[in-house]
Amino acid sequence: MNRLKLFFKRIWILTIFSIISIFLFIASVNYNPYNLFGDMPSLQDLEKPESELSSELYSSDNKLLGKYFRYNRSPIEFNDLSEKLITTLLVTEDIRYYEHSGIDLKGLVRASYGVFKNVLTFGTSGLEGGGSTITQQLAKNLFKIRRENKGKLSNVPFLGLVISKVKEWIVSIKLEEFYTKKEILAMYLNTAEYGSNSYGIKVASKTYFNKLPSELNYNESSIIVGLLNKPTKYNPYFNPENALKKRAEIFYNLYKYEIINKIVYDSLKNSGLGLTYKVENQNAGQATYFRTVVRNYLISWAKENNYDLFSDGLKIYTTINSQMQAHAEKAVSDQMSRLQKIFDDHWDGKNPWIDEKGFEIKDFLKNSIKRTRYYKSLMKNNDNDSLLVFSLLNKKKKMKVFSWEGEVDTLFSTMDSLKYYKNFLQAGFISIEPKTGYIRSWVGGINHKFFKYDHVKQGRRQPGSTIKPIVYAAAIDNGYSPCYPVVDAPVVFELPGQDPPYWRPDNHNGKWSGETMTLRRAMAKSVNSITAFITKKVSPSTVVDYAKKLGIQSKLDPVPAVCLGAGGDVSLFDLVGAYSTFINKGIWTEPFFISRIEDKYGNLIQEFIPTKKEALSEETAFLMLHMLKGAKEEEGGTARGLNPELTINNDIGAKTGTTQNASDGWFIGVTHNLVSGAWVGGDDRSIHFRNWVLGQGARTAMPIWQQYMMEVYADNNLNIDKGKFDEPIKKINVEIDCSVYNNEIKSDSLDIIIDKIDASDIY
Repeated sequence: MNRLKLFFKRIWILTIFSIISIFLFIASVNYNPYNLFGDMPSLQDLEKPESELSSELYSSDNKLLGKYFRYNRSPIEFNDLSEKLITTLLVTEDIRYYEHSGIDLKGLVRASYGVFKNVLTFGTSGLEGGGSTITQQLAKNLFKIRRENKGKLSNVPFLGLVISKVKEWIVSIKLEEFYTKKEILAMYLNTAEYGSNSYGIKVASKTYFNKLPSELNYNESSIIVGLLNKPTKYNPYFNPENALKKRAEIFYNLYKYEIINKIVYDSLKNSGLGLTYKVENQNAGQATYFRTVVRNYLISWAKENNYDLFSDGLKIYTTINSQMQAHAEKAVSDQMSRLQKIFDDHWDGKNPWIDEKGFEIKDFLKNSIKRTRYYKSLMKNNDNDSLLVFSLLNKKKKMKVFSWEGEVDTLFSTMDSLKYYKNFLQAGFISIEPKTGYIRSWVGGINHKFFKYDHVKQGRRQPGSTIKPIVYAAAIDNGYSPCYPVVDAPVVFELPGQDPPYWRPDNHNGKWSGETMTLRRAMAKSVNSITAFITKKVSPSTVVDYAKKLGIQSKLDPVPAVCLGAGGDVSLFDLVGAYSTFINKGIWTEPFFISRIEDKYGNLIQEFIPTKKEALSEETAFLMLHMLKGAKEEEGGTARGLNPELTINNDIGAKTGTTQNASDGWFIGVTHNLVSGAWVGGDDRSIHFRNWVLGQGARTAMPIWQQYMMEVYADNNLNIDKGKFDEPIKKINVEIDCSVYNNEIKSDSLDIIIDKIDASDIY
């Protein structure tokens, strides 16, 4: 009897000791003394659980343009979830979800019994189902996301697993205290991984079915729920057979728990997967080049402001209008595909890289590949053995290549690929609202997946004749009139100490007409000699100064050739910004693309205001608009080919540009509410049409601008109206009616002109 009492006493002591030990262990895990067990989430962590959220980029009309992320995740609320999705989740993962408080004791007993039985039967009985609740799985997801410090004991075999499980229990109970059941369900679906670079239910729904979570049916819900624990094994795109088996299990659960009847069950079993699979990436969607430019800016901004662009869930609102962007992308695509056919026919299978004399450049491809990082990397990894490297570069392999008819599967070597892509013409396009500086559309190239280089801001090329309005702006701001008459005659700049010691620019046809024409007509016809004459009068350094005033950021050399665009390379971004100054009454407004940035809670972090400065007088700006209109209105104007429909009740100013050998084609168009510009050319300056007629800006770049404007005006949703240029507030003191101007000068006008031209101006 005494022995029995002693036995029970020991049992009670052991039980009490075990209970106390368990509570002490749980408390220790919770409070983590000496960092033995690792961090636990704080109360603040649970109130606002941290997870890596995608930062989102929005257009001005609130369309999602793209995301920046390490893990593609966009959270949503419970009310945005399909009822069928919730039901499917519960019958699959946690049927007693609304009956427990984070830990399902019944489920634990069932799972423990299953494990025990499976061990006794040497794995033949199978498991009886898992014991983890949805709340526990959420806790696990949060720990995974937080990447917490695991503690000194966490790596001890078996003990580490016990610690991890206890942490889940503790966090689960706390989560049930802080959140409603609905909130926990939403958090779980938001924090889960679904494979294919999709994190969170919103991204998963779009990736696999191009739907919102609120639109998911039983079939779609079953496939997505099947991904929760094994996103690779049950991926419906890569492993459809596994996905179908898992889906069948879930359908059976829906039927077992009487959510669906036998007819629906049989129908679902025999249905297809119904995928609309598309992984979000930086090469898909709208404004791909623009998104990359913005990303590079935002990385610096985030660093300066202590944010992580790729995990903090920022909301970035841009000035881009999604509809105008669509019109711009279509215009570039339509016109460049058309132009590429002309270019290919023009060269008829011959290589388009030629020197100044029209001969194919020797070893062009070989020298081009040597400038790439890929070549330099191969050389470094192969002991600078050029023969070996070139053998690798000429080894053929399967690849997809770009074509205007769609991607093509082919067998190419790296050198084959380089040659293939060098035959493509490239383009850039940008459209700015001049009075605000808002950039409304941005197309940096013909296809971002295959051609990463941005030709709007990153690319810089000689501007050709598009620099001429800056020359004339300098002249008009210094007292010259649009009606000022000049003879089309050779002009010489003396260059002491150089060989030859002078520079004499030719007109594009190599001739001088001897015609007397106004500055307006000279700019409209893009007459080089008269532009040179004006440059000599005001000085090349003055031209450079005015270029800087008008926002040209590139370095320009104050040489005579600057007047024809040969003084340095310029970006399309800067040029269009400069022309916007004419519309904005002489005020240069920095073109900008971000209006505001908010945090993930919608709190305003920063609002952006563009830099403004006075660059020209209001009078000069208005006179330059009058000058630019000449391209369409003056006889022989370079923009006379524009569709007449564009000028009905509408003022248009324009300037074409074509560089030497027709390497670059430019067009800048100005209306009262939009200034837009296009550039077209090869990857290298040596790649171009063989004649000026085909390669001029009016043939290559102008059609892009024209199509864009026609479509913008036709789009009733945009409310972009035609209109006249604003009149200056003050009356201008310069006569722009050249017939009146000419009557005011002496009858012997020729003498007047010769008097104004120094002897040194005439060659």
